[in-house]
Amino acid sequence: MAIPNGAGGYQFGDGNLNEVNMVTQTAPVAKTAAATLTAAELTNGIVTYTGAVANVTLPTVADTEALVSSAKVNSSFDFSLVNIGGTNTVSLAVGTGWTLVGTVTVAANVSSTWRARKTGDGAWTAYRLA
Repeated sequence: MAIPNGAGGYQFGDGNLNEVNMVTQTAPVAKTAAATLTAAELTNGIVTYTGAVANVTLPTVADTEALVSSAKVNSSFDFSLVNIGGTNTVSLAVGTGWTLVGTVTVAANVSSTWRARKTGDGAWTAYRLA
């Protein structure tokens, strides 16, 4: 039985406690050297990295907002940067209009999860969650 959707919130799924909420996920974006992500690569949700010590840079906010044009202030999406390199670190770097909160360096064989949040017109913040 589904939980009614009233003014208090939005029900995702049928509300069954044992139900798996399925989403689609295309193949991860793979980077092997320093790169600037496109908005489509960022919103894919998973970026893997293997290579020398380098930065993976977020796309400009203008490019991101062109892709997610329905985003309003406080809209958000999550993405992960997975460092599958054996010995080198990778760091997330800002693109124009972005602010980063949290440790930006991802150690070898470690992943980081981020929440991108629209904070204003032409401004987004990415928060490291894990």
